[in-house]
Amino acid sequence: MLAVLSGGGTAGHINPALALAEELESRGWDVRFAGTPQGVESRLVPAAGIDFTAFEASGFDRAHPVSLCKGVARISASTRKAKQWFSEVKPDVVVGFGGYVCIPVARAAEKTGVPVVLHEQNSVAGMANKYLAKKASAVCLTYEASAESLPTKAPVTVTGNPVRRSVIEADRAAGRALYGLADDDFMLLVFGGSLGARHINEALVALKDELMSRPNLHVVHITGPKELESVQEALALTDEEAARWHVMGYQDRMGETLAAADAIVSRAGATSLAEISALAIPALLVPYPFATADHQTTNARAWVESGAAFMMPDDQLETEAFREKLFALIDDEAVRASMVEAARAQKTGEAAAMLADVVARAAEGR
Repeated sequence: MLAVLSGGGTAGHINPALALAEELESRGWDVRFAGTPQGVESRLVPAAGIDFTAFEASGFDRAHPVSLCKGVARISASTRKAKQWFSEVKPDVVVGFGGYVCIPVARAAEKTGVPVVLHEQNSVAGMANKYLAKKASAVCLTYEASAESLPTKAPVTVTGNPVRRSVIEADRAAGRALYGLADDDFMLLVFGGSLGARHINEALVALKDELMSRPNLHVVHITGPKELESVQEALALTDEEAARWHVMGYQDRMGETLAAADAIVSRAGATSLAEISALAIPALLVPYPFATADHQTTNARAWVESGAAFMMPDDQLETEAFREKLFALIDDEAVRASMVEAARAQKTGEAAAMLADVVARAAEGR
């Protein structure tokens, strides 16, 4: 069986696709990937050892009709190209994860009789999935609530958001050795996604003295590349403090880093939440307030309501409420134990297998 996976634009679309690819390949499937030539997928997918084919696709600005014409022309040309490609590789199913590139790939599948399965990572569906849902063979969701924004008559399954095995199977001992942590040290991981989060960085820096007053506390602070220098300057760590406040712009060993963590402060992007949930890490979530349709707040609210996390609005990071929630997360073992139990109940680690089951049924039903 051959599956063509498609997605583009952000790592949030690509990481769950790669997690599905791992699961399908473990079942003996062949997997190909269709993405844009300039997107993050053009780097991440080949690095994962998956055959990658590029198709041009772009969005448009309603205020500039010329961009709409150009976008439609690119999608039409890429649809024709994808149909030709399908005649050569003969896929059994196409799986779309979001991003404009999914549109020509899925349209080509529809025109050639190949079933299309969609996966929506966020609580508010993206434009491509909204458009494609009308003719999809099956739709899979991370959050049940996102079904309201998808106009589909296809079967809908809540699978959760797939997480790569490099995260799920990461070794905690190796992660703690990476930062020189003793068994009884407490590790607080702070990050804002691939680009960092200035406001979160500033809020943590403001609490430096109180954090460092806890002798067994280590802070692993991933600032984002553009924020590293300013955070280092603001912290002004002594050598003794630097041994417990580990500052870096980027970390490419995130699986081990997550596995080593006892608690997390982060944004509420779909991939971050899935990874935090899969490893059942207590968390304080600070949704990015300018995400499309404020979907990070909706994402985070689902985890808060389940008991798996705290949430704090971005504009309240300077308040006493943020400080209280942060130190409850650090100091109260009962709070963390309750969050761990709630996160494990989500069974995010099973999401890739559940999605693969839906994909297999769609392919077999051709």
